[in-house]
Amino acid sequence: MTSVTSLAQQSVLNTSRMKVWEPVFWLLALASPWLAQQHALIINEIAIVALFAVSLDLVLGYTGIVSLGHAAFLGFGAYAAALFAKWVMPDPLVGLLVGTFAATVLGAVCSTTILRGSDLTRLMVTLGMALILYELANKLDWLTGGSDGLQGVVMGPVLGRFEFDLMGQVAAWYSLSVLCVCFLLARRLVHSPFGATLMAVRDNRLRAMAIGIPVHARLAVVYTVAAGVAGAAGALMAQTTGFASLDVFALDRSADVMLMLVIGGVGWLYGGVAGAIVFKLMHDVISSITPQYWTFWMGLFLVVLVMVGRERLLKPWTWGRT
Repeated sequence: MTSVTSLAQQSVLNTSRMKVWEPVFWLLALASPWLAQQHALIINEIAIVALFAVSLDLVLGYTGIVSLGHAAFLGFGAYAAALFAKWVMPDPLVGLLVGTFAATVLGAVCSTTILRGSDLTRLMVTLGMALILYELANKLDWLTGGSDGLQGVVMGPVLGRFEFDLMGQVAAWYSLSVLCVCFLLARRLVHSPFGATLMAVRDNRLRAMAIGIPVHARLAVVYTVAAGVAGAAGALMAQTTGFASLDVFALDRSADVMLMLVIGGVGWLYGGVAGAIVFKLMHDVISSITPQYWTFWMGLFLVVLVMVGRERLLKPWTWGRT
């Protein structure tokens, strides 16, 4: 028994060790606003949606809970940060913490709704939460601006020194830095013994309960953490654009981030980052060529991806093999 336990602990340690290419990837990511200054705005967008995708992967990839209402936490964090900046304090870091905390609290409350029922029940409950918040933001126009959105959000300089510029370089560095920190914390979480129990719950919930894993507590904790990460992405979105609108609660947001995980892969945090990069670049390129048909080409790509397979798609020389 002792040898089995030690082997399991060694396996967790091996998977938690950072690969050689990972520091290189993050150094290049942080340097990208300087290396590609003219593309700083799209880099900022990629960083924000990548953080959003990582938050969904914590729920979908590591617990198996499918959510079509994850945009609820993105939007709640965005509005919380925007309202805080407009009426209390324009400091970006404090506003980021406020947006993250607000979404975390909402996630803790909503986590009680995903502990029971089937996958379809959870799907409908998460979608319903996003629709409720969408309608609340629309009706409370005296606070949120309603259908016109919350305008006039002016942010102060990051760390009191770096002003947001029109080129988007500061915004890109700011978003990439937050993405890097949140990603490393999420990586630490999923490669810990806690993360191992999450995967045990995902693979076989009844067996996990039989060996003494507190399944409901684990699901509630990771759902709350994922909500906080999504709230941080929403706060970044509001701060770097100076605007918060009803669009952040839309079903399109939840559907798009689901597509990113389909492209990049679930159960692997880098899958969310890779999916966000591919999705946003394809969206940007295709929209510039045929803006009215970009959804058609994206759909065709997803069909090919599913039919061929992600690994074989990256190796065209294997397509003729059975």
